[in-house]
Amino acid sequence: MLEIRSLSAGYGTLTALDAVSARLEPGGRLGVFGHNGAGKTTLLRCIVGAHAAHAGEVVFDGKPVLPGNVPATIRRGIAFVPQGHNVFPNLTVADNLATAGLLFDGKFAGEVLKIFPLLEERRGQRACSLSGGEQQMLALGMALMTQPKWLLLDEPSTGLAPVIVRNVMSQLAKVNAAFGTGLIIVEQNVPATLKVVEHGLILKSGRTVFSGEAATLAAKPDLWEWF
Repeated sequence: MLEIRSLSAGYGTLTALDAVSARLEPGGRLGVFGHNGAGKTTLLRCIVGAHAAHAGEVVFDGKPVLPGNVPATIRRGIAFVPQGHNVFPNLTVADNLATAGLLFDGKFAGEVLKIFPLLEERRGQRACSLSGGEQQMLALGMALMTQPKWLLLDEPSTGLAPVIVRNVMSQLAKVNAAFGTGLIIVEQNVPATLKVVEHGLILKSGRTVFSGEAATLAAKPDLWEWF
């Protein structure tokens, strides 16, 4: 269980989140939407413990997530893939996966490569030689090496062609199905993300303006008026 309880956070006098709440069952899939500056990334950073809240809390498996100790949060089972290509460019694909799994079970790389067969084909290549979509795939694989219960993703489709975006979203669905990993996906590409998630959360100026079923959100003819 992952609970976000009346979470408020900011930077100095700037409020980035204002009493945001959500309750997610194990293996749940949540899409978080909103314009730049809506508080989406701050929400992910609070969940993983990279940013301290002003009020409220994040509770994971009945215990609060304490800010300031991201490695401890990762070991508890929450992984975070920030925006951009978060790989070691001069290491091979295999070495990137091995490095990500140093404190975990290195043999799990075999399971990761089953989900991402393209990485199996590229395992001897340096990460810098991969395309943008392939590097995003590798970043996902590296996060999975920690065998997380929850995977947080910040704009995974940034800079990718539409066909690659569909592939990334399909891979995330496979991860959820294969490992039962819960997903929290921050995205600007709302239509593509709604095909993967069960629930949607729209933030505007740090406040929740919609929280409900993804199907309900997808069916709204005035969807963009929420933004």
